[in-house]
Amino acid sequence: MKCISVYTKDFALFSDIYEQIMESPPAENEEIIVEGVTVSGAGDVPDQYIERMRLKPECVVMKEKERNITILQHGEVFEICVPAVQLV
Repeated sequence: MKCISVYTKDFALFSDIYEQIMESPPAENEEIIVEGVTVSGAGDVPDQYIERMRLKPECVVMKEKERNITILQHGEVFEICVPAVQLV
């Protein structure tokens, strides 16, 4: 899975820019600014990463079933985990 990190703890702001990020995601190791928020292409994460994060009490896991996207929220970051074929 490909991971996109969004550096904000503001859920409302994240929700506002989510579709914009998905329309033009950053490349791996690229940082972009979307409405004042840093967004970076964090590269590949193994499927086990999501399962490990699910077990952490400080991590919120959200799922967008239609596109098979998993969103993790912890600390001051959201991580959008997308099947690699969807970003090609």
